[in-house]
Amino acid sequence: MLIDMDMRLRVRSRALACLLLLLALLGTVTTAAASPRAAAPATATATAPPTAASTAAAAARWGDRRLDEAAFLTTHNAFTNYEDSRWSSVNQSESVRAQLDNGVRGLSLDTHWYERSTWLCIISFGSDCYPSDVYLCHGDCKTFAGATYALPRQTFHGTMQTVVDFLAAHPQEVVTVFLEDYVGADQLQASLGRVRGLQDMVFRPDEWGVRQHGWPKVADLVTSGKRLLIFSDRSDREHLGVMYDKSWTVSNFWSLGDLGNDLSCVSRWSDVPLDRQEPGFRRLFTMSHHRNVPTVLTAALDNGAKLRSRIAEQCRSATGGRDPNFVSVDFHRLSDGSGHTPASIVAELDARP
Repeated sequence: MLIDMDMRLRVRSRALACLLLLLALLGTVTTAAASPRAAAPATATATAPPTAASTAAAAARWGDRRLDEAAFLTTHNAFTNYEDSRWSSVNQSESVRAQLDNGVRGLSLDTHWYERSTWLCIISFGSDCYPSDVYLCHGDCKTFAGATYALPRQTFHGTMQTVVDFLAAHPQEVVTVFLEDYVGADQLQASLGRVRGLQDMVFRPDEWGVRQHGWPKVADLVTSGKRLLIFSDRSDREHLGVMYDKSWTVSNFWSLGDLGNDLSCVSRWSDVPLDRQEPGFRRLFTMSHHRNVPTVLTAALDNGAKLRSRIAEQCRSATGGRDPNFVSVDFHRLSDGSGHTPASIVAELDARP
């Protein structure tokens, strides 16, 4: 009888321990859910009026080039890298901030909505306890850790805060963000609203009359403080200052193919040819140059002489003689040893009259 009672007590103790572990994990969910939301909401701050010195510095840095005459190094899937999270397959080697510090001025990001999962929190023993929010995922945010999403999870608003902080520290620079967008406009708005200082920097083409007068000079963007451009492949968010890319850009089909030998420069959209002409307005040209599956070896083969000759021999003629404004590559610091790198090629484009 005493043995049976002792056994019952042990069973109850183990059950109680399991219950306490479950409650602890659920508490972790609550704690993790609270922490990303603890950031203070973005507040409007007045943009300082340009001074003679800042205007002169912008003119010296950018000259008279309009936005559609400038070229910017851009990273494909900038968020899948070895430093910001634990991705098993990446498109870049360094963090988003390091990319910006090393000359990248265009970032492509994939936005997805993640609904909080108590189950993922429990089976990960507390390492995957995140609130519902807009995250950067490469597919479904719950399917394959390291492949379609990575831990720690990367919030969209956190990455955008990195961009805004970089711009605040570098007042002569302009950054463009391209969204492959899988979230609702209200979800995107809520996420952008948590980025401190963002609204003071966002460029809105309607306020500048771009359709009527063309793109402004880059120096004018700098002196005005409107140095952040955001594009999306969704059309219902222009009221947020997020431009619909199909309305404002031309873009080539994104892939070089599995073997990297498809060098043709054809439009991404059948109804928007690369050489499209519109009265008083010229679209920005985004040029993608990467394969279906990114690897260090293939990026090194693709990012040098092949990229340079493709711009000159295929894309320049396909667009009616113009150069790309955004050159998007994988592993942007790698090249083929030809002496040409994505950064040097972009600099060469900027030096063309």
